[in-house]
Amino acid sequence: MFTNFYKGLGMRSATLKWMVLAGCVVTALIVGTQLYWLKHIYELEQRQFRTNVVKSIRGLFEDIDLSVSPASHLKQIITIQPDPNTFIIKADSLPPRDTLFNYLTNELSDFDVVTDCMVGAYDKKKQSYIYKGFIGSINSQPAPDPVNLQVYPADYHYILLHFPDREKYILSQMNFWIIGSLVLILVLAGLAVSLFYFYKQKFLVEIQKDFVNNFTHEFKTPLAVMKIASEVLAQPGIVKQPERMGKYTSIIRHETEHLQNQVERLLKMAVSEQRELPVEMQSFSVKELIDMALAKLQPLIEASSAKISVKLDEEDVRITADKTHLELAIVNLIENGIKYSKSPSIFIEAGKNETESFIAVKDNGVGIDRKYYKSIFKKFYRVPTGDVHNVKGFGLGLNFVKKIVDAHNGKIVVNSVPGIGTEFKIILPV
Repeated sequence: MFTNFYKGLGMRSATLKWMVLAGCVVTALIVGTQLYWLKHIYELEQRQFRTNVVKSIRGLFEDIDLSVSPASHLKQIITIQPDPNTFIIKADSLPPRDTLFNYLTNELSDFDVVTDCMVGAYDKKKQSYIYKGFIGSINSQPAPDPVNLQVYPADYHYILLHFPDREKYILSQMNFWIIGSLVLILVLAGLAVSLFYFYKQKFLVEIQKDFVNNFTHEFKTPLAVMKIASEVLAQPGIVKQPERMGKYTSIIRHETEHLQNQVERLLKMAVSEQRELPVEMQSFSVKELIDMALAKLQPLIEASSAKISVKLDEEDVRITADKTHLELAIVNLIENGIKYSKSPSIFIEAGKNETESFIAVKDNGVGIDRKYYKSIFKKFYRVPTGDVHNVKGFGLGLNFVKKIVDAHNGKIVVNSVPGIGTEFKIILPV
């Protein structure tokens, strides 16, 4: 029954996970598409800027006699373009400075090239600019003085136009697209975070729901048994049947201990969620630790006719650890070995060397498939047991064992063969 619960939880979790993953993929595709279009629009704006500059230059040729053959200038207006920000215009003659700046300012304005422009008139005889100047936009900074323009040596006159803020101007033309894209990306990012948060909350709700169901069912059976046993003990003639009275008293004691252990385990898990598991280190005998664990499990060992074998590398192996917590870990491992075996045979081994000590618990139970190794220490996880439905628990035992081992900066190693048995080996640093 518990297996079906956790299978259902796993299926719902997987469905939610795929839904969230699909949502994130769609979000990523939308963001990628938006970025692609931004890049495409930027390239279009670059081409549009160049086209507008060329149109302004064509208008300038129509305004001023810069060429002796006006018909030819339409084909070869720009002779060289050293970089995207610079245009070199071949001219047969150079106009006066004021005339050039006046007409050029009007043409750039007519074709919406509203950005700073540095202008230079190059004389082929002097091999230098005979004059330079600056055409500023509406919001431009004061003109640089002097205007610094690179000289491109040539055997003809030319007029050079340099737009230092071309990139900034193009980006300003894209303000609507950029702001819109940023808003969309922020909305999609918020949606992705919301989906992840929704998945996390939904998953926790599912865990809580299944846990409450399991918790209710787990406690329902022993409480019902205790109720029946108490009714039997309440019968007037029970005192005349000492064997029967002892049997039902034992049943109540066993179920009470079972409930008490489960409650203590839940409380310890709740405490360990809030902070690191506190440990009180002390030196003690491993044999004494194992004897205490076996004493706690004696009723279960007798009821299941379990065979227990203990092997120590030395007569008195001593380790330094938290005795109470480590005992609880050993109890959990032995209890699992007994519960998951039809004819339990438990082998316990302990030893140490210069760097580490170990305690191993090996059983002859149903075993664990290797694919479950990474999941068995997760909270509420229980390995599917096929037709075995009589094993009770919350899937908390191994999770708590792992927390105890981690609190000691140790590790726990699993070695299992399905159908043969499982070995859990706790390794602690010396």
